[in-house]
Amino acid sequence: MNLAESFSASAQKHSEKTAMFCGDTEFSYAQFLTQARWLAVQLQQEFSVQPGDRIGLWLKNCPEFIPSLYGVLLAGGVVVPINNFLKPDEVKHILVDAGVNVMITQSAFAEALPILSANRPGLRFFQVEQLAESDVAASTRVAGPARTESDLAFIVYTSGTTGRPKGAMLSHGNLLSNVESCRKVLSAVDHDRFVVLLPMFHSFMLCVGLLLPLRVGGSLVLIKSLHPPKSVLQEIIRHQATLLPAIPQFFRALLEAQIPPGLPLRLCISGAAPLPVETLAAFLQKFTIPLIEGYGLSEASPVVSMNPINGIRKPGSIGIPVPDVEVSVQNENGEILPSGQIGEICVRGGNVMQGYWNQPEETSKALRHGWLLTGDVGCRDEDGYFYITDRKKDMLLVNGINVYPREIEEVIYQFPGVKEAAVISQADPRKGEQPVAFVAANDNVTLDEKTLLHFIRGKLADYKVPRRITFMPALPRNATGKVLKTTLRQQA
Repeated sequence: MNLAESFSASAQKHSEKTAMFCGDTEFSYAQFLTQARWLAVQLQQEFSVQPGDRIGLWLKNCPEFIPSLYGVLLAGGVVVPINNFLKPDEVKHILVDAGVNVMITQSAFAEALPILSANRPGLRFFQVEQLAESDVAASTRVAGPARTESDLAFIVYTSGTTGRPKGAMLSHGNLLSNVESCRKVLSAVDHDRFVVLLPMFHSFMLCVGLLLPLRVGGSLVLIKSLHPPKSVLQEIIRHQATLLPAIPQFFRALLEAQIPPGLPLRLCISGAAPLPVETLAAFLQKFTIPLIEGYGLSEASPVVSMNPINGIRKPGSIGIPVPDVEVSVQNENGEILPSGQIGEICVRGGNVMQGYWNQPEETSKALRHGWLLTGDVGCRDEDGYFYITDRKKDMLLVNGINVYPREIEEVIYQFPGVKEAAVISQADPRKGEQPVAFVAANDNVTLDEKTLLHFIRGKLADYKVPRRITFMPALPRNATGKVLKTTLRQQA
């Protein structure tokens, strides 16, 4: 079984059923399957896509995301989902690194496409608007190559401590395994309707919000805007959605919204960032709907653990491993530590990635004797529940999306007159964390915060731009010359 076959079987079984609700429009399983098959033929015939070719998917949340994703898989290609908040410079790196020669995109990114073409000669684009304009029923026969569970299905780029994103290689088997684990732990069935409001490119949403409901014959309720939260709740009622996967910041925002009568949700799932205990307590008191915290990372397809629906749920805990996934706490030597001792959270199972694309050294650092080293530090209690206490990686989580200071620092260093730069995390009640920067200028140079921020904003996604810049004569360093970020955090 591969992901394309899984979707085709589900679509044929539920052909007339609504696969997605989007405002006043409904899309059936048959419609999505027909569009996916048509696109697969176009990719094979017009774009000469061969099995294993990497195809970029640069789309905002839209109905066309579904047939685009499965069209690539039906053609035997590898999906490279691209963060739609990225700027052309950031996208260019992914295209070059993954060897992407064909990109599926939309008119919203029209201004960026000539920039990408200039940097990657030969890059060709398919605009998803063609799915609506073309006679997709005219050609639905696709001779898809047989892809096995061990074949590559996705390369999901996740920011790296080196400042450049790394491509986590996820096979068909990795994702099918994780989807099945999530099906069991969430008791997902064909009459469930999943709310889709987080970005579809995000691994959490890809697995829990797209692949899972389409695998079990459920429906997606696509909501274009998170604001105001009241309108989200109205859409949930309108389309009778039953599961809401979101991030802590959204559940915090819901605390301010008035609860409309008849809310059909049976379960809320918080992922992508730690869920504050205060938010959980206030949410449960107001909504009386289970809100369960989970944990995952792109390298694990991504779901690793979750608090159980039926059973003890522990506030502040990331729960217990999902079915068919093992979690342990290990020391630097790879020895598994007993309950209560703090070490690195490690994961083993069919969901663990094949490695990082074209980065054997980084792969060897992340995989040890079959275990994925997450870079997160934590412990396990006597009941088998896991807790994360810290992060080994120098990373921020802004609205649930990984941001690495090194990447921002490297951009700041490109600005004329900058001598030193350091970026740290600062807690933010709305976004979880925000980057803040400390900068020292060259001698006899005066830097302007507004001008520097404008420069950074032109090169990085908005969520990576520091909320403020503090100028200093020199950055604090230790005896070996390393910047003392602990001192900067205290100053911040």
